[in-house]
Amino acid sequence: PTRRSSDLVRWALEEAGLPYRVASVPFGDRNAEHFAHQPFGQVPWLTDGDLSIFESGAILLHLGERSEALMPRDPHRRSEAVEWLFAALNSVEAASQPWSLLKFTGNSGDTPAWKFFDDFLKLRLKHLEPVVAQREWLAGTFSVADILMADVLRPVDRFDGLAAHPACRAYLARAIARPAFVKALADQMAHFAAAD
Repeated sequence: PTRRSSDLVRWALEEAGLPYRVASVPFGDRNAEHFAHQPFGQVPWLTDGDLSIFESGAILLHLGERSEALMPRDPHRRSEAVEWLFAALNSVEAASQPWSLLKFTGNSGDTPAWKFFDDFLKLRLKHLEPVVAQREWLAGTFSVADILMADVLRPVDRFDGLAAHPACRAYLARAIARPAFVKALADQMAHFAAAD
């Protein structure tokens, strides 16, 4: 496969041991071809033969179909992996993304918007905490759900938002200690450095 940016897709490809190559798309060079692959002008997208897939969740599901290292074959575990992948996107990221953006832009002061998103994130983490306290991985074995959930939690942890949630913090630490993540991140940073 060929993929455009995003270390979580690179991480999945490394976990699966699938060969891939990376193609860069400079932000200012988003042309009609780019929008043909990604209608919102974002990254990543993945081409696999004659398939072109955009959106991280869709890409991870596609890769899960190609590798048991990413998606359990047992129907019950598979269902868990799919539901947790969507939970990462729809339940946790819905709260974590605005929270992280407010933190990043310095707008996390005493405002109604900040209080709303801070409370929203704390509620989501409160419900995630006992799950990851009882399980090493969301679907029994490591899967695409863990890649996506870890990716969603990384910016929260960057701004110390997991401080009151030790099981979430430990879960994230387990995920990003995996050799495939370490390699994917190092390769991603080297790719960005070479592009400058």
